[in-house]
Amino acid sequence: MDEIQELLHEISRSVTLFTTGGFRPTHTIEESWIGKVNCYGVDEEIPLDEHGALMLPIAQFYLPSLPFIPEAVKDTQIVTVFASAKLADPLEPMGANWLIREYKALEDIQIKELSHAHSFLKAFPLQPAYAADDCPLWDGGGLTAAQEARVIALEEKGVIDSYYDITQHHYQTKFGGYPSYCQSGIGISGDDLFYLPLEVEGVAVHEPQGYGEGFEFVFQISSDEKAGLNVVDSGSLMFAKNKQTKQWSMYYDFY
Repeated sequence: MDEIQELLHEISRSVTLFTTGGFRPTHTIEESWIGKVNCYGVDEEIPLDEHGALMLPIAQFYLPSLPFIPEAVKDTQIVTVFASAKLADPLEPMGANWLIREYKALEDIQIKELSHAHSFLKAFPLQPAYAADDCPLWDGGGLTAAQEARVIALEEKGVIDSYYDITQHHYQTKFGGYPSYCQSGIGISGDDLFYLPLEVEGVAVHEPQGYGEGFEFVFQISSDEKAGLNVVDSGSLMFAKNKQTKQWSMYYDFY
């Protein structure tokens, strides 16, 4: 195995990619959707944001039918995602302006055709497909410092012209793989937590950046022209889960 193939073998990750629409839905519980949520607990409705307004039903994923799911959600049957029309701040705690619901058992779910009169999203079924070649973006996308050094060495030796000449990154809605940052990234897990030096009232402090300690990237919902979803300016909502607390963290950026 040459240097390039060895590096690609090390950094490539499995991923479930989603294609929006283009096929006839079955309207069963075993489908994933963007712009629609119809799976709820017995006492659940569309959640309200901190201002008392209905959140937007963003997406619903039926995990058993996906060709790949990350370890963090291996015991989950269905994931539903809601967000306020006024998007939460990046890394804002879940609850006030965005919400993920996980269901471990299908018997806990009821199908409810709840409507949001002011939603601008169009509902489309999502077609899942497997890929094994998702690689991190450069600059905070998930490469370690050692891996970046190996890429730079390959460039300096003239073996490659650019990191992006040998790697593939999938930008659409997906489970697994690596997050699709538009700007410099914040890594993929709590292991990537870093600190920005700041000065507050003359005292040097270090502000933590990243999803948070113990969190690891799980999935993203990307801007989708067909569904009418635009995360500010062609960005993605990127979600990480804490291994110990099972809490979720959300980050996004944009062009």
